[in-house]
Amino acid sequence: MGRSTKSPSEGSKTRSGPQSADTAAGSDFLQLDIGQAPAGGRTAWLADRLRAAIADGRLPVGTRLPASRVLAGELRVTRGVVTEAYRRLAESGQIAGRGRLGTVVVAAPAAPAAPAAPRESVAPAAPGERAPDAAGPGPALFMSAVRDGVVDTLRALPCRIDLSPGLPDLAAFPRTAWVRAERAVLAGVTPADFGYGDPRGAPALRRAVVGWLARNRGIRADPDEVVVVAGVAQALALLGGLLREDGVHRIAVEDPGSLGARQQLEYGGHTVVPVPVDEGGLDVAALRASGARAVLTTPAHQFPTGVVLDGERRRELLSWAAEGGVVIEDDYDAEHRYDRPPVPALRSLLPDGVCYAGSVSKLLAPALRVGWLLVPPDRLDAVVRAKRYADLGNGVLTQLVLARLMDSGELERHLRHVRLRHRRRRDAMLRAVRARLPGARVHGAAAGLHLMVTFDDRETGLRDTDLAAAALARGVKVHPLSWHRLTPGPPGLVLGYAAGAAHDIEEGIAVVGEALRGLAPT
Repeated sequence: MGRSTKSPSEGSKTRSGPQSADTAAGSDFLQLDIGQAPAGGRTAWLADRLRAAIADGRLPVGTRLPASRVLAGELRVTRGVVTEAYRRLAESGQIAGRGRLGTVVVAAPAAPAAPAAPRESVAPAAPGERAPDAAGPGPALFMSAVRDGVVDTLRALPCRIDLSPGLPDLAAFPRTAWVRAERAVLAGVTPADFGYGDPRGAPALRRAVVGWLARNRGIRADPDEVVVVAGVAQALALLGGLLREDGVHRIAVEDPGSLGARQQLEYGGHTVVPVPVDEGGLDVAALRASGARAVLTTPAHQFPTGVVLDGERRRELLSWAAEGGVVIEDDYDAEHRYDRPPVPALRSLLPDGVCYAGSVSKLLAPALRVGWLLVPPDRLDAVVRAKRYADLGNGVLTQLVLARLMDSGELERHLRHVRLRHRRRRDAMLRAVRARLPGARVHGAAAGLHLMVTFDDRETGLRDTDLAAAALARGVKVHPLSWHRLTPGPPGLVLGYAAGAAHDIEEGIAVVGEALRGLAPT
């Protein structure tokens, strides 16, 4: 039967009659009309429709999705189109298989940004000018001096693709192992365990941390030396308070280095002193020349450059510490390595001279707010006292569950699993950068959860804040490298790859490349 020529109102009365294949190829589920899908892009179209429905609440958490065979039949597409769309959402942590319950929505992201205005309606910035503010309030975030809370502000903004650094693969969180461990813990805890505990942390976790550090970081310690903290941020706050009591008000930091860590120290009333980082890591000669009595460093995988503190610099830094300097070692990203051997922690070489901080934020999830702090013996009592008056200690149930995961080997299994996922995503980003940002120089690819890329600005006058603003206007979040600098340097970006699926990474880098070309002089 040929296509009906009746009006829409007439057509609505005859839907039970024979229809063409084009008219029938649709689903009542979300009113999906496969005719709207672009040629050759049905999988991406379906995945985008599902993401949008999850984000705007039409598919709330707990909703069961149609079986792939059923939805494919209704849309008259191959089952592979539907299963691949479902796989992409599962990889980004929005849906998950639940056995007999089928595929269900398990997480809802922030609502997507409103569609951008047609790109031809906004003229690209001329050389030396800032990108226009017409794209909305988000890009304006990059147009002024870095202010307190700027990372949190960026994190809260909606986007299509988030390439911000600092997040692990949250979709890979070991939910099944966590629930199993939590049940075992709850079955074994006593009423007394629910009372106020030791401010240093649950003994079970402190013992487990000692074993974890011995196996994975070469650190030998006693459980009584471990203080459980709410992540490295609290470790810095506690140590900062002790240093102020000792009359230390200037703390050296790596440059470039973590904006968040720098702001944490500044919030505590310290003046931060930039010390340059090169291919060998922290410049210890410059540290000595600075006159600072304490330094915060990330020697295993420097943020954001990704370099490792080399052997000669390690000896120089430990010599500086032995002379009375205070070394704060943030063991950032130490577990996430792909193309290089493990690097021992500084604490393993000089236990009495290094304050060591680590956490599970990059291994499991930052929302757990669990980390650990080891300090020299002469500072331990003061740290425990500061922790007691800060919050009386971390929540005990999370500590006990984490201890069980460490002791059972589940955490090591999880680490091996996410290393493979992270490596594939890193490789996808490297390929995309080579293809879409051919003039960029890549740093720190051998380990970690992010890449740093730099550009030659001698001819173009490129400002990385303009590039980050232009990318955000197109729906992609990145960090400008200048956010993490205290002194001038080449423009660049810090690009996280661990939390995104490979196809999102590739699309995001393509958008960054498009934004870069839009800023090029004409």
